[in-house]
Amino acid sequence: MSEAELQKFPQHRFGQAFTTLKCDCPPYLLWLEKRLKATGVQMYTRKVADLWELHSEYNIVVNCAGIGAHQLVGDEKLFPVRGQVLKVHAPWVKNFIRDGDGLTYIYPGIHRVTLGGTREKESWSLSPDPGATKGIFDRCCSLEPSLRGAQDIKVKVGLRPSRQCVRLQREVLSQGGVKLPVVHNYGHGAGGFSVHRGTAKEAARLVGECIAALQGSSLRAKL
Repeated sequence: MSEAELQKFPQHRFGQAFTTLKCDCPPYLLWLEKRLKATGVQMYTRKVADLWELHSEYNIVVNCAGIGAHQLVGDEKLFPVRGQVLKVHAPWVKNFIRDGDGLTYIYPGIHRVTLGGTREKESWSLSPDPGATKGIFDRCCSLEPSLRGAQDIKVKVGLRPSRQCVRLQREVLSQGGVKLPVVHNYGHGAGGFSVHRGTAKEAARLVGECIAALQGSSLRAKL
């Protein structure tokens, strides 16, 4: 950043300014869903407590359960990193600002501006923390004072499904001589939207291997 640009942030001596891409996640997910349905993919909403519940309906299961995999497949290496953010109406904010280690950030979206945040390892709480809300708002306002005029402030809490590394692998479950091919793809932590296309392509390749194995066993694979 130039000296003139840094004058807006008197508490900082160094900064970088650049143009990049940003994904506004909720509408992006709806767009992906629309694309899938256009190809004939059918979607169902149901609770699954055990992958074996799906065996009678599907020959291959792809496990993208996120933090739910902790209970669904008993993955003790998976842990939550709690995140709390604020969603505010501040349409005059056009540029993103990220401070230091990334705990304080301002990300304009299509309809709202996201103010963050927190990073709390091993916390399962989905209840908003009023103290964290105040801290986030004050920190962000120190970077962009005009946010004091933000309206319609909403608090959002989520759990980032974290592991030492993403679990992206094939597994064949066996029960009473019956086998169930599974492809695991979860544990992306806070980087899901950064790496999702690559891990999805690899998961699809692994599904192809499962299909080939089933065809080799004279079974017809269905998804």
